[in-house]
Amino acid sequence: MRNYEDIVAVLGEWGPFQKMIFFLLSASIFPNGFCGLSIVFVGDIPEHRCSIPGNLNLSQAWMNRTIPLVPGTQVRYSQCSRYRLDVIGNLSEVFPDPDLLNVSGIEEEPCLDGWDYSRDQYTSTIVSEWDLVCDDKWKEPFTTSLYFFGVLMGSGGSGVISDRFGRKIVLFGTMGLQILLNLLITLSPSWEIFCLINCVRGIGEISNYVTAFVLGSEILQKSIRVTYSALGIGCFYAVGYMMLPFVAYFVRGWRMLILILSLISLLYIPLWWFIPESPRWLLSKGRVKETESIIRLMAKKNGITPPAVLFTDDELEHMQNKQVKSVPVIQLIKTSRIRTITMINFLVWMILAIGYYGLSLNVPNLHGNDYLNCFLFGAIEMPANIAAWLLVRKFPRRLSLSGILVLSGGVLLFMNLIPSNLLVLSTALVLIGKLGNTCAFSIAFVYTSELYPTSMRNTGIGVSSMASRAGSIISPYTVMLDTYKENLSFIVMGVLMVISAIVVLFLPETFNIPLPDAINQMQKVKWLTIHRCSYSYLNKTKTIRENNVAIFKEEIP
Repeated sequence: MRNYEDIVAVLGEWGPFQKMIFFLLSASIFPNGFCGLSIVFVGDIPEHRCSIPGNLNLSQAWMNRTIPLVPGTQVRYSQCSRYRLDVIGNLSEVFPDPDLLNVSGIEEEPCLDGWDYSRDQYTSTIVSEWDLVCDDKWKEPFTTSLYFFGVLMGSGGSGVISDRFGRKIVLFGTMGLQILLNLLITLSPSWEIFCLINCVRGIGEISNYVTAFVLGSEILQKSIRVTYSALGIGCFYAVGYMMLPFVAYFVRGWRMLILILSLISLLYIPLWWFIPESPRWLLSKGRVKETESIIRLMAKKNGITPPAVLFTDDELEHMQNKQVKSVPVIQLIKTSRIRTITMINFLVWMILAIGYYGLSLNVPNLHGNDYLNCFLFGAIEMPANIAAWLLVRKFPRRLSLSGILVLSGGVLLFMNLIPSNLLVLSTALVLIGKLGNTCAFSIAFVYTSELYPTSMRNTGIGVSSMASRAGSIISPYTVMLDTYKENLSFIVMGVLMVISAIVVLFLPETFNIPLPDAINQMQKVKWLTIHRCSYSYLNKTKTIRENNVAIFKEEIP
């Protein structure tokens, strides 16, 4: 009995139609690369200091002395306090030259009149517009976390919606939603409204990403899917990432930056007439005529004459009965074997997300030009995705993933040993860490899909993806660790990656092993195997000892 793969095999694997779908769906990911990380520039914190009202009639010399110096090796002014202006005003009348007395003993006060922000790099950011500094500095990372909370909700709901209404309508519906929300967010009158819209933006952007991945996987043949997920989606996302600093360099205001980035997405509307609905999804809904119409169109584009009858009644019934139904999430913790795999995957995916977004959001804190650093962070994803594609084709999953995580975590830990004057070397090490983290993320996606049986595969990947979203919510706060100790964020991320590298070694190997269809076909977790062998050995030893004691007692008269 032929299955769906056998029926569409007549179309060929890499004809003109497949090439077009590969390119167009990969290109649809392009906006995700710059929209998701635009907060790097939209929410950057410009240099700032307390504002001094002009009606005090202070001389320039006294104006320069109103802000306290921060103790340290470098000359830095306080960003959150100033000397009491009433005292400064009285002293300026008595002492025209502030050098005649020590002003450091004057009582300080908070920035009661707001802040003055440097306009050397930005004309405006959400930080400078709504004063998200000092006592309100928690709002800046919270804004990013809310976006990732929207991503978490979208990753959980997009699959359900696309299963109900179809891949194509959800793909283009979320594209339209992204454009609309990007336009609305530029009109935000307050930080609260910005956060609300930004959260919903996260829902739309991840839904577009996930749906494009699923649609491509269902239209393209098996041999092309890994290339599509690793090279197609990954590289086009990286190109979008690289475009972000290019646009941000010429557009220094946050509202105009988001507006221009959203207008770029309008170019994808014509794709509606070129990208078809998923034939697999249509067939699963019993829409056989529409399925046949799309397959015949694919054959026509490839210059192939399809058979007169594509699906027989027996084949349709067979495929309908063979459809895999999703299982409840509770099944992922039902047995010790699958529970252990789920817990390890949950931990690894969360750490990968903390590392990926922690490094990406840390661009403004690195040495050098922010725009160049952001471009390099996007460019490094190209070789990272190519490396992941090569590794999953030629090498074992467990060792590849663990080795890459050790490399990524190791270079981040080594950052703490680099002298402060070797700033270029520090940036290079961070780039290597980003390369390893991106590569590990791509490998983890393939590895996770091979660990779970068919009935639990979608659920397992979904839970792992939600774990990564939880990690991305945490990631903005890892960046803040550097305010307490230099390079602390890199130390934390490095330690977490090394821990995940060790944990991965307990997972079973799946390279060149058939995908499991049932739980009993899953590979055994290493530490469980060792534990059970040890337990069996101890029980056997105990039994022998008890038998010897019994024999000894019988021999005693």
